[in-house]
Amino acid sequence: MDGHARGSRHETPRDVVRFYLLDHRTAVGKAIDIALLGLNLLFVGVFVAETYSLSSSVESMLWSVEAAVSIVFLAEYLLRLYGARDRTAELFNVYSFVDLLAILPTLAVLVLPVSSVAANIGFLRAIRVVRVLRFYRFTRDEEFFFGTVSVGTLRVMKLLLTVLTIFFVAAGMFYSFEHRVNPEIGTFGDAFYFIVVALSTVGFGDIVPVTEAGRWVTVAAILAGVILIPWQASKIVKEWGHRDKISVTCQNCGLAYHDADASHCKSCGHVIYQEYDSRE
Repeated sequence: MDGHARGSRHETPRDVVRFYLLDHRTAVGKAIDIALLGLNLLFVGVFVAETYSLSSSVESMLWSVEAAVSIVFLAEYLLRLYGARDRTAELFNVYSFVDLLAILPTLAVLVLPVSSVAANIGFLRAIRVVRVLRFYRFTRDEEFFFGTVSVGTLRVMKLLLTVLTIFFVAAGMFYSFEHRVNPEIGTFGDAFYFIVVALSTVGFGDIVPVTEAGRWVTVAAILAGVILIPWQASKIVKEWGHRDKISVTCQNCGLAYHDADASHCKSCGHVIYQEYDSRE
């Protein structure tokens, strides 16, 4: 019996909702995590698929999938607000903001079924690509993948996720601004190709932005890559460089990572921790 079951008699519905939305250990918590991961992939995949030439029946099916998944995400968003200990903090949480931003255009099309309005909002629906940022919510601690990955592995995954997120979000935004006026940008794949070439500094020159917004998206993507990727990589290098040490920080000088048998800081000599004989 898990900790939730032991204390369930004294828990309110809010406690139960909060527990299962945060839990990665119980069967229900794992099922929710897997379902949300799958729906995130599906939601972003629908956006990518819709940029290609499709039959009307396939387009209709994709729209139905997008609408259904958006409603599920809206329910999750409301449940997170309901179950949060601090609802104001949850409301202004960056992940919550991304969740709401990604589904609002689709929900607006659902509740405002006017062709002209839908056409304008349809352009804004491209921002649902920011949903890929949602994957960071699943990598905030070592319980990602249900506690089966180490801290070092988790940091490597975050680095890869950072790279893919920059590529994907930038490509989605670039596509949304360029595809109507740039003959070289017909699909999401074209935009993704351009962003990869631009961020890798190869610069073939076969595709160039023609809109002001497209240029700024490119600049922002390059700056994000220059800042975020080295920052994540430095964490990995630091972790690998201290694999044989323990993460203890000296309260006197701030030096982190010491030998496993150290009782004093090797920099300033301050006592950091003591090993006691268990027989005492």
